[in-house]
Amino acid sequence: MNSKVLEAIKKSAAVPSIPQVVTRFLEIMQDPDFDYNDLVKVLSADAGTVSEILRLVNSALFGVRQKIVSLRQALTLLGPKRTRSLLLGRYLVDTMTQRHVAGLDMKYFWRRSLASSVVGARLADKVLPRLREEAFIAALLADIGVPILAETMPDRYAPILKRYAPKGRPFTAEQELDAVEATHAQVSAMVLAHWTLPEIVTRAVNLHHSKNPGDSDFAAIARILNASDSIARILCEPPDADEVVEVCTKATAFAGVEVGDLVNLLPDVEGDLEELAEVLRIDVISSSVYSVIATSVQERLMSPAGRG
Repeated sequence: MNSKVLEAIKKSAAVPSIPQVVTRFLEIMQDPDFDYNDLVKVLSADAGTVSEILRLVNSALFGVRQKIVSLRQALTLLGPKRTRSLLLGRYLVDTMTQRHVAGLDMKYFWRRSLASSVVGARLADKVLPRLREEAFIAALLADIGVPILAETMPDRYAPILKRYAPKGRPFTAEQELDAVEATHAQVSAMVLAHWTLPEIVTRAVNLHHSKNPGDSDFAAIARILNASDSIARILCEPPDADEVVEVCTKATAFAGVEVGDLVNLLPDVEGDLEELAEVLRIDVISSSVYSVIATSVQERLMSPAGRG
């Protein structure tokens, strides 16, 4: 890692800033003994943010029976962690989607990021349920360093970027270091730390392509991110049949779950992803494509060859 490179990226226009109201919200949440009243007070100061939270909480994703009109009610229902995830996700989607990064298909980027966050949250339910929201937001934003590196170092990062695409070959951290002296995981972690996300999230993101992240909570999340990214890549394009079993078996083992757990969650990926895309206002892909691919992956994993 080249600290000078990371510092230059941090100061560049490629790193989106966060509205003051969101920054203050994140600062309050850093205190484990924060007061709910402080969160309500900060968010109430920005009518646009209040409106967005109410829109989110009344979306189909949460299935509330009666319309929520109170910010306090919304925060109680969502919880501060989920509110943080949705606010950050919504803001960053809006900011990054407005940019044109040469050589990067932003629809593919968000399609893969959303799929990773959905799968990551489901895997966390199995191995680390108390940190589900941390795994969700980490998986959603773990690749944010890709467009940032592509924007700040377009020529040097171009060979790597070509592989971040449908049918693109996976690239390694070593290849990124050779190209630009930094990895997208390092850049993503640096940006998330700059946005004052919890250390457990930033450390997990920084390690999510490590072959041996360790045994701590943030290492467990890093393993989930590694697995969800591999699985998301398969779900975002018609996979090679011979690749499915190998990738999914390795991914689930690395995350500490059974292949059967993945088989069981695949039918829900389509619905979860469509609802999340609607909440975050992301136009990613036509309906039913995920389910077709997920069914193909599921059948392959359940075949005698896959089980063997």
